[in-house]
Amino acid sequence: MQLYNTLSAEERAQLIDEAGKQRLTLSFYAYAKIENPKQFRDELFIAWNALDALGRIYVAHEGINAQMSVPADHFDAFRDTLEVYDFMKGIRLNVAVEQDNHSFLKLTIKVRHKIVADGLNDETFDVTNKGIHLKAREFNNLLEDPNTIVVDFRNHYESEVGHFEGAITPDVETFRESLPIINEKLQDFKDDKNLLMYCTGGIRCEKASAYFKHQGFKNVYQLEGGIIEYARQIKEENIESKFIGKNFVFDHRLGERITDDIVSQCHQCGKPCDNHTNCFNDACHLLFIQCDECKAAMENCCSTECLEIIHLPLEEQFKLRKGLQVGNKIFKKGKSEALKFKKSGDLPNKPLAKVNTKNIRQKISVKKVLVGKAEHYYTKSKIAQFLLEKELSVGDKVLISGPTTGEKEFTFTEIFVNGKPNETAKEGDQITFPLPFRVRLSDKLYKVLS
Repeated sequence: MQLYNTLSAEERAQLIDEAGKQRLTLSFYAYAKIENPKQFRDELFIAWNALDALGRIYVAHEGINAQMSVPADHFDAFRDTLEVYDFMKGIRLNVAVEQDNHSFLKLTIKVRHKIVADGLNDETFDVTNKGIHLKAREFNNLLEDPNTIVVDFRNHYESEVGHFEGAITPDVETFRESLPIINEKLQDFKDDKNLLMYCTGGIRCEKASAYFKHQGFKNVYQLEGGIIEYARQIKEENIESKFIGKNFVFDHRLGERITDDIVSQCHQCGKPCDNHTNCFNDACHLLFIQCDECKAAMENCCSTECLEIIHLPLEEQFKLRKGLQVGNKIFKKGKSEALKFKKSGDLPNKPLAKVNTKNIRQKISVKKVLVGKAEHYYTKSKIAQFLLEKELSVGDKVLISGPTTGEKEFTFTEIFVNGKPNETAKEGDQITFPLPFRVRLSDKLYKVLS
């Protein structure tokens, strides 16, 4: 029986477009004792492939972690495939606020040693023996108890732009680093303190809660559903937010605003700012905080070195990248000597500034019009190909936007129309043009209007 993808990402995207059906992007996780992860993986692939469900899923002896795209009209049938397993009965599915039919273009289910790497090698550790789950109101109440210690189990680049008041925010790159650091720091409080923890969606602090119970901590609590669910509950129930700033998210937005507080600085000039940028240099992609002024001056780059590189001919850029580790191996998370105002670890509990609502309105008022959609999927940063829905010309300022690509503005200096160089392209034309970054099938092309 077929237990692998037979369609390319490009072919899958074309089928999705032709079907014209809405898809839902969602995520879920569950810790459980799975005796045979490979068999579990095969059962899921067969069931989900039949429903045209796509996504990136990890399974292990300790459970499942999934980010998926499911046809809206198959949502109930998809939930039924989960209900087959006792540990996933009634599981919470976190449906994304912003939907994209091309969020996932393959069904990939991988068997891993663990669904969340923790660096532990202790067979007596039971990850399902978790702490007490708290809803937003309960979490707030316990935060106000002077006998409570609250810990952020996210990484430095996440907590820097937003965190709960009074939280311990470890200066770590990975979850596995935080466990021994917090364990050592809190050794004297095992019996007489409330240990309160949180993360983005719950999967990391749930494992952390089990770990600290295993270490002998008596009163262990976690925020149910993480910051994502907390934000939903405080809005629906009109509860005061004890979280200040932004919640870092792992899609093209790089953050959801919870309050109008800004608690971080532009890493280049020190101005209050909490907007993350991926360095425009394809051989860098450093994730860092950059204000609009520095973004314009540095052209989305983290350093003068990267700024010089992006202005080299594409052939020269390719030569410089030759031999470098690519993909996720070259992505770094906001630590570089070039970033003078990077703050992590001990973070402020008071905002540095408030969001300028006037600037927000100005940004919203910037007009753009959809002119094309990506038509071809190139695996390397070289050529963009779009099918036009409106006229476009050399000299036009455009924006390429997508869930992975993010938002990148530039001005056309040359275009090829139906394979030939031309100054203007019209509706129905296929255009190609060189770019220093990779274009994906989910990307859309907008013309920026003055």
